[in-house]
Amino acid sequence: MNNPVGSTVTSVSKTKFAWKEKGAQLTSKYGILLVLLAMMVTMSLLSEAFLTAQNLLNVVRQISFIGIVAMGVTMVIITTGIDLSSGSVIALVSVASASFAHPGEFPIIVPLAIGLGIGALAGLINGTITAKGKIPAFIATLGMMIAARGLALLYSDGRPIPDLSPSFLFIGKGEIIGIPFPIVVFIVMGIISHLMLSKTKFGKYTYAIGGNEQAARICGINVDRYKIMIYTYAGFLSAIAGMMLTARISVGQPSMGNMFELDAIAAAVIGGTSLAGGVGTIAGTMIGALIIGVLNNGLDLLGVSSYWQQILKGIIIVSAVLIDARKNKKA
Repeated sequence: MNNPVGSTVTSVSKTKFAWKEKGAQLTSKYGILLVLLAMMVTMSLLSEAFLTAQNLLNVVRQISFIGIVAMGVTMVIITTGIDLSSGSVIALVSVASASFAHPGEFPIIVPLAIGLGIGALAGLINGTITAKGKIPAFIATLGMMIAARGLALLYSDGRPIPDLSPSFLFIGKGEIIGIPFPIVVFIVMGIISHLMLSKTKFGKYTYAIGGNEQAARICGINVDRYKIMIYTYAGFLSAIAGMMLTARISVGQPSMGNMFELDAIAAAVIGGTSLAGGVGTIAGTMIGALIIGVLNNGLDLLGVSSYWQQILKGIIIVSAVLIDARKNKKA
């Protein structure tokens, strides 16, 4: 004899489980975006100056430099690597490109090509040492971090390099239809990087290497080649950020980019990139960078000490890593 009460209970339980599972999937997929929106709502309630067009543009412009670097760092982390050299590469690119960007000396293409070349070369060296030398990425990029900063100081004699041409300054201060040029580049590079990861063989192999490097080798993927390409692209993106930041402050600075590598890693991790490898998206990293920007800007408007800002940022990073570790444990 059928038990209608039991069937109803079972049906309700199944429905609850289905909704719970669906909710967990939505939270996993859009949770980081909800965090950003919640932070923006909170900051707008605490400060009238936050939710203004000019302030929001300033937030995005400020994080565009870190955000661009973080895109390359995301790809590196997906392969279970790390890049500690981003900030120092920015400094080296800054002084090198600035020295060729004086008014009337060279066309704009020269400092741009030199900057991009130096960034890509630094990434190529990182990737080659890591892939071919079988040296842990932490050590390889730590060495590059120290060497690149030393080269920047040596090249500039420890002094800033001023007097930059208007055409070079445009990449940091100019606007296109009212939108600051760094924001335009941030969006464009975000789209390009997203398409690279989601729509190309390069992206497919990047995830495969991070998921299981040995299995990727068995499947015929040239792991060393793709690792070198990934680190080279990360260096290329650091160069873009370095030149725009140089133009933004109107001077080549050998001390530029200090701690940028940590902020870039933070943006990637907050955005859902797993330090265990194989997981991460460019969209998530861009949102992670925006969270850092909203946090910094909102706390500045509220007059909170920069020391407390550092503490809060550290707590957020550790929390993101703990959440990631719990996800991996469940998986």
